[in-house]
Amino acid sequence: MAGAALAGRPVDPTVVPRVVRRMGGVREVVWRNELGGLTFLLDEPERFVKWVPVGVPLDLNAEVTRMRWAAPFTPVPTVLEAGADDEGSWLVTRPLAGRSAVDPRWLADPLTAVRAIGSGLRAMHDALPVDGCPFDWGVERRLAVADAREGGRSQARAALGPPPPVDRLVVCHGDACAPNTLLADDGSWLAHVDLGTLGVADRWADLAVATYSTLWNYGPGFEEPLLEAYGIAPDAERTDFYRRLWDAT
Repeated sequence: MAGAALAGRPVDPTVVPRVVRRMGGVREVVWRNELGGLTFLLDEPERFVKWVPVGVPLDLNAEVTRMRWAAPFTPVPTVLEAGADDEGSWLVTRPLAGRSAVDPRWLADPLTAVRAIGSGLRAMHDALPVDGCPFDWGVERRLAVADAREGGRSQARAALGPPPPVDRLVVCHGDACAPNTLLADDGSWLAHVDLGTLGVADRWADLAVATYSTLWNYGPGFEEPLLEAYGIAPDAERTDFYRRLWDAT
């Protein structure tokens, strides 16, 4: 849960990057993540632009590759453009006709939101083919990234202990927090966004984070409805391990 409270819709004035200004009129700044990345909604025509400053460890090229791979199987944004300059990198996508699960409408109706998150995650896991998926989000891969970041055996690796046996391998979203599910106006799941770490892993790597995020987005009491909508019983051991892995990596 570290950092989650720092992400959200900006309330203070935001400097619009040069490349975004050149793309057209900015209708609003819709999101700022905990690392300083920004998402803008542009006018005429409507487009979303995700922008990250130089030096921020968010690989938008990785997200482009994953979205294009996933698009034939599950609803994700259509990539229109991507690039980089001396200020940062950007990704432009076509808008989808839905609202984030943390839009004010769904914050006021959290039970509908968490059910959509659960059913949408199940639909994604069932649709994306594990065989032939070129992306890995397994425990060892994530710990190897942490090791590389710390220049040796990471504290995360030492503290976690062995992972529980795999329940079911799926192609995980990789950041299944509530804001990354879009809902249609009728409250049904519509699509997923922010796929930069999509990859094969135990489905509990996603489920532990999705339920975790209900605590800071909606408050207590919504973990089990999410799991019910997914179609699975709670698993305390796997949930604990994958939440600790999430916080550590």
